[in-house]
Amino acid sequence: MPGIDKLPIEETLEDSPQTRSLLGVFEEDAAAISNYINQLFQAMHRIYDAQNELSAATHLTSKLLKEYEKQRFPLGGDDEVMTSTLQQFAKVIDELSSCHAVLSTQLADAMMFPITQFKERDLKEILTLKEVFQIASNDHDAAITRYSRLSKRKENEKIKAEVTEDVYTSRKKQHQTMMHYFCALNTLQYKKKISLLEPLLGYMQAQISFFKMGSENLTEQLEEFLTNIGTSVQKEMDCEVENMQQTIEDLEVASDPLYLPDPDPVKFPAHRNLTRKAGYLNTRNKTGLVSSSWERQFYFTQGGNLMSQARGDVAGGLVMDIDNCSVMAVDCEDRRYCFQITSFDGKKSSILQAESKKDYEEWICTINNISKQIYLSENPEEIAARVNQSALEAVTPSPCFQQRHESMRPAVQSRPPAARTSSTGSLGSDSAALSALALDSLVAPDTPIQFDIISPVSEDLPGQAKASGQSGRRTNPFGESGGSKPETEDSILHQLFIVRFLGSMEVKSDESPDVVYETMRQILAARAIHNVFRMTESHLLVTCDCLKLIDPQTQVTRLQFPLPNVVLYATHQENKRLFGFVLRTSGGRVESRQTSICYIFESNNEGEKICDSVGLAKQIAFHAELDRKASEKQKEIDRVKEKQQKELNKQKQIEKDLEEQSRLIAASSRSNQSSTEGQFVVVSSSQSEDSDLGEDGKKKRESEA
Repeated sequence: MPGIDKLPIEETLEDSPQTRSLLGVFEEDAAAISNYINQLFQAMHRIYDAQNELSAATHLTSKLLKEYEKQRFPLGGDDEVMTSTLQQFAKVIDELSSCHAVLSTQLADAMMFPITQFKERDLKEILTLKEVFQIASNDHDAAITRYSRLSKRKENEKIKAEVTEDVYTSRKKQHQTMMHYFCALNTLQYKKKISLLEPLLGYMQAQISFFKMGSENLTEQLEEFLTNIGTSVQKEMDCEVENMQQTIEDLEVASDPLYLPDPDPVKFPAHRNLTRKAGYLNTRNKTGLVSSSWERQFYFTQGGNLMSQARGDVAGGLVMDIDNCSVMAVDCEDRRYCFQITSFDGKKSSILQAESKKDYEEWICTINNISKQIYLSENPEEIAARVNQSALEAVTPSPCFQQRHESMRPAVQSRPPAARTSSTGSLGSDSAALSALALDSLVAPDTPIQFDIISPVSEDLPGQAKASGQSGRRTNPFGESGGSKPETEDSILHQLFIVRFLGSMEVKSDESPDVVYETMRQILAARAIHNVFRMTESHLLVTCDCLKLIDPQTQVTRLQFPLPNVVLYATHQENKRLFGFVLRTSGGRVESRQTSICYIFESNNEGEKICDSVGLAKQIAFHAELDRKASEKQKEIDRVKEKQQKELNKQKQIEKDLEEQSRLIAASSRSNQSSTEGQFVVVSSSQSEDSDLGEDGKKKRESEA
């Protein structure tokens, strides 16, 4: 993207006032971005809160319309038409409520999440790097001051070596920190665009998906247009970050010999044909008749003038006109590499001290070349070569002085290439078992180290949600709880510790505490190599069910480790503040394979207490599991007995029913037999009566009939 200004990473080692001044502009820009993003975050949060309120209000309206038929109004009867109409409205409004809930979810994911990430991660990282860089810069200035005060006497060789090593270390730390700080500030120029575009893109896309009544073709074109903007900026930022990272790696390799304050003149010879020069020098200021003080400033040549500039100033000031001046090496009191510049009229002179022999010689040669007005010629380098011999004589030190200087310079040993197996910073003496094991048998090869905790607002890493047992259920936008009790509410053990997360990595073995010790060593060495200073502080809750990492501010669970999966835990043998545990999970880089991840923490001298607490929790969980299995077995026996009793009762009921049925059948047969005999008796009596009446009686009955 055109118009993006960048801090020059290549000039971090020189650390000129111009670079510091430009750095101040970028820092002001970062502060302005932070202020603006905070205001934009508040505005977007109002939109998100309003959308949640609208979704909840719509849902409540639909609920009230559905409950209309249950109302009993004193002056109103049952109105079926009104009830049916309101039910239809309730159905439509319920669908609208679902759409509003989806829109609220999309606003949370696409609008609030990116700007929250930028505000809480990127801007805070800039502030942290600024503090680290300021500390490194102050340390480097202090080391340079001590180095400049070194005595020329030979009895303090050990002190000189220590001061030289201190300058090397502080300069290297400042350079590396400054490069990473510049990279972060340069990246911020892209991220500030993305931080503005991405939430707006998310807001627009959420609204587009909500209002689907518009033209689908126009919506697709608009979505494609908005997507292309974000993609182009993201691709350009990735490319630029990759280039800056490559530049940092190249400069770190190339600048390693230059971290020494006095590099080897054989490997880095002085350039004697220069007509321009810039760098830091110490200048002597008289504070009395015989007393003086030294002040470190940035000096540079501009045409025929020698200029000086304090750190943070926008422009430099004139020190001296060095046309036709004279420069010579001087043996100044208790300082090395000193030279004196005297103006052409002899009225003004300055005594300056260079940092190294190379700078000392180059400054004298450059001022000599400018004094002879070589810089005004068409080819200054060729003319400077002619007067090289005189400049060489002016900067040649005495033999005793050179011997002292050479004795002070520490020998630069070749460093092995950085690798995981050769990293320094071992945590005490290694155990006998660890020395017998190969590194590959403990730690998985090519395993990345995670230095920070992925909080619930971040996207879950593959396999991590499974390992931690953390559910991905989103908070109900209507504020209704599901009624589920927390897992640790019924736990017997509740112990809370303050811990700081150092890192985690995958390991190949989980059978020996040496795995934890080796993981501690590698994580601490990696943090030292990569200058990782931040540590996430959490509250570690130990219960009989799991281990929880809780955010101390919001009380939100960051990670949750099921206790049965914690297969190994140990504290360091010498540093009791360090402890770690190995978590066995299912699934990893290879499918259908169990993986083991070792987590390392730092506590307030409570490593052994935490390990004892975890051991106690596992014992309680083990006995609880035994009790649970015994209870389940007893319940199974009771269920079998109950089932047998039910079968026996059922059989008895069947026999009782059969007996009752047989009794009824017998009674019914006896009743039928009695009725048959009665009919037979009635018929017989009638026949006998007819025989007694005789013939006259029969005729009379017939006539009556």
